[in-house]
Amino acid sequence: MKKYTEMTNEERKLELEGLQKTYKEMQGLGLHLDMSRGKPDATQLNLSMDMLQQNPYDLIYTRKHTDVRNYGELAGVDEAKELFADLLGLKMENIIMGGQSSLALMYDTVIKAYVLGVYGGSKPWGQQGKIKFLCPVPGYDRHFLITQEFGIEMINIPMLKTGPDMAMVKEYVENDPSVKGIWCVPKYSNPTGVTYSPETVEAFAALKPAADEFRIFWDNAYFVHGFREKDDKLVNIFNKCKKYGSQDMVYEFMSTSKVTFSGAGVAVLAASKDNIQFLTRQMSVQTLGYDKINQLRHVKYFKDVDGLKAHMQKQANYLRPKFDVVLAALNSSLKDAGIGDWTNPRGGYFINYDGLPGTAKRCVELCEEAGVKLTPAGSCFPYGIDPEDKNIRIAPSYPSTPELYQSMNVFCVCQKIAALEILMNEHFDEKALINKKHHKKKISELEPSKD
Repeated sequence: MKKYTEMTNEERKLELEGLQKTYKEMQGLGLHLDMSRGKPDATQLNLSMDMLQQNPYDLIYTRKHTDVRNYGELAGVDEAKELFADLLGLKMENIIMGGQSSLALMYDTVIKAYVLGVYGGSKPWGQQGKIKFLCPVPGYDRHFLITQEFGIEMINIPMLKTGPDMAMVKEYVENDPSVKGIWCVPKYSNPTGVTYSPETVEAFAALKPAADEFRIFWDNAYFVHGFREKDDKLVNIFNKCKKYGSQDMVYEFMSTSKVTFSGAGVAVLAASKDNIQFLTRQMSVQTLGYDKINQLRHVKYFKDVDGLKAHMQKQANYLRPKFDVVLAALNSSLKDAGIGDWTNPRGGYFINYDGLPGTAKRCVELCEEAGVKLTPAGSCFPYGIDPEDKNIRIAPSYPSTPELYQSMNVFCVCQKIAALEILMNEHFDEKALINKKHHKKKISELEPSKD
């Protein structure tokens, strides 16, 4: 098969006519499939149901004999802090246990910095005029929604195969005092699947911000979410920060939302001892503590880090075949057409797809009209604007395996139609595209090595 970019317009026309016929048949199937979010399906959630079978009378007292049904233990029970400190390579004093959502903790931390300020800062963000956040792209849409909510200006930072473009990060952070933060998903990034290299982590730790209030929002959402035989390794950023005396610069977040129950997990905020003390004082006005019964329930269920990792192996065994279905469909249907590049991550919840410029919105629109819901095009960029309109996030976790086959058949047909339409557009600069693809690094270079 010829690549679409090498076909004549007559050949493209014939190909498009055949695809449009197939597409109409797909529309007639009455599909209602959802690939819009990276969330577990019911079978995956069932893997954690034994946690709810524990004797409730075993979930009343901590080892200090604190009754978790009552007030107290503002930063969380020691057993939970110890478990997640061990997992992250930190100390208990570096941990605050939150509710069921790390996203809520991130929102809460931003609004407190905006209104009340941060440890060591001169004054709250909101009293300093126009402020900015750096946003690695493509990235996590919920991060961008938080900053947009507060009118914080967002600046795109390109994602490389090693993580964010650190030369650009350094330029902004060290020369512009209005830059107050950066969003990061350092392991199996949403949506590219990239894990930050040791050099990238060290470059973050070595930053010398122009603003005393600058914070790295280290959203370590997929820290234990590898599903291939070889797991990516992420360097502990706090260990690197000790070398540069920059521990106060980092807020790390994680949760069990994709470990146990998305709606009933536990969330964690990790930071320097001084940051934790400062944030805990702020929390004391807001709450008397989060759900300690749930914290203890998780600890009793996992027992230790090894128990948590063993549980995650079950999750990996369930998710891996779903990713394989998606990757097989992309390789068999789109590789020869030469109209897109995609990642092949070792973990996380997404596959990042980059089509021809100008095709993403059209592809998502066609999919929806055929009964397959995708994440809206542009969602992985601030303000929902993908400058090239080519990026689509594929989320394999929620549909069943039969539904994934159907969804990917639809996706591949829609991607081909969108590509042919743009190539046949008289205003499309095909030579510029070929030149660009020849000289610019492809998104496929974000794939992990095969070692």
